[in-house]
Amino acid sequence: MEGAQLLKCVLYTWGANSYGQLGQGHREDQAEPRRADGGLQAEQTRCMTGGGGHSAVITESGELLMCGQNLKGQLGLSHTSEVITFQPCPLPGCSRVQQVSCGWDFSVILTGDGQVLVCGSNAFGQLGVSPGITHSAEPLHVKSLNEPVTSVAAGLRHALASTASGCVYHWGTGLSSHAKRMLSPHPVPAHLSSKEPCLVPGFNHVTPQKVVAGSTHCICLTVKGDVFLWGSNKHGQLVSESLFLPLPVALDRSLLQAERVTDVHSGWTHLVAKTESGRVFTWGRANYGQLGQTNQSTEKEYAVSTSSGQSISRPIEVKALFGATQIACGSEHNLAVVGGRIVSWGWNEHGMCGDGSLCDVTQPRPIPSFRDATALLIGCGSGHSMALCSLKSNEDSAS
Repeated sequence: MEGAQLLKCVLYTWGANSYGQLGQGHREDQAEPRRADGGLQAEQTRCMTGGGGHSAVITESGELLMCGQNLKGQLGLSHTSEVITFQPCPLPGCSRVQQVSCGWDFSVILTGDGQVLVCGSNAFGQLGVSPGITHSAEPLHVKSLNEPVTSVAAGLRHALASTASGCVYHWGTGLSSHAKRMLSPHPVPAHLSSKEPCLVPGFNHVTPQKVVAGSTHCICLTVKGDVFLWGSNKHGQLVSESLFLPLPVALDRSLLQAERVTDVHSGWTHLVAKTESGRVFTWGRANYGQLGQTNQSTEKEYAVSTSSGQSISRPIEVKALFGATQIACGSEHNLAVVGGRIVSWGWNEHGMCGDGSLCDVTQPRPIPSFRDATALLIGCGSGHSMALCSLKSNEDSAS
C-alpha cells in the first residue's frame, strides 16, 4: 500500500539506574524513556518486571533475561557481579518461564510446568529452601512445593505461591517482626515465621487465581473476583480497623461498587484494583501521590471513620484510569495503559514517571515521549519503569 510504514517494537526503560537495572549499558538515572540494549529482541518480549535494583524480561519462547543489581545473586547468572545489559538466565533442564516476580534482593521464577525456582538472598528465608543457604547465584528448585504452582509473588523479604489444587503458601520471615509486635501476647502464626513454604489457612472454600505481595502485606485474588488481604496494615492497605491481619480477610465488595475484581496490583504500601466494569480503585499509602487522586496527599485524607472512632483507608475510584488495559506498580509509583497510551503517577525522585522531571506526579498523566507510540507492555521495578512500544519505522520519538 502506498505510504505504508513498517512498525517496530522497542523496549524502553527509565528511572533509577544505580545498578544498571535499566539495561542501557550504564549506571546513570534516566528521567525520560531510553532504549534498552543487550541480549534481547524487543519484539519477542512477553512480560517485564523488576525488584529493588534488578530487572527481568520473559520472551515469547519462555526465555528469561535479567540485568541490574546482583550482589546476592538475584539475577540467577551463577555469579554476583552487576550486569548492565539484559543477559539470558540459564535455568536447569529446558525450563520455559511462565512468570517471574522480583523482591528486594531475590527472584522467584515460575516455570511452564508449575515448578518454582529461586535465587538471591535467603537472609530471611525468602527463597524457601534450606535456611543454611544464605544466598544463591544459581536458581534453586523449591522442592517442598511438590504440586503444580499457578502464581508466585515476591515481597520485600517474603514470597507467596498459589497452586493448582487451590492452596496458598507463604514463606520468608519479612512479616514476622511486625506480627510479633502487633499480635503480642498472641503467638505469630506459622505461615508468617516459616523459612520454607507454609500453608496459609483460610482458602478452603475459594479458588485462588493470583497472589500479589507488597513490602509487608499479602494479597490473593480468587477466581470469583474476591480479594483477600493479610499482613501489615500500617498505611491502611488492608482496609481494616486492625493494624495487622495474621489471617486472610476478604475485602468488602461494597467498597468497590459491589463489583468483581478482575486484577489487582501492589506497590510496597498501596494497592490498585481493576473491576469487571473497567473501574480502577486505589488505596493505602498516599504520600508520594501513588494513589493518583488530585488534591489529596496523605493517608488521612483517604480514610473513613469506623464505629470505634478509628480511621481506616478505603478504596477510591481513579476515573482517569477507567478502562485501563494494563497496570504495573513499583514501590511507590505506577504505570498504566489507557486508550493505548502509557500514563504514570506517584514517586518520581529518580525520574521513574518518565516526564523529564524529578517531581512526584499526583495524578495519572501521559508520558510525553510516547505520544506517537502504541503501548504493548509495561512493567515496574522498585524505582524504575519499562515499556514495550510499537513505533512507525521513521518515528522514534523516545530515542
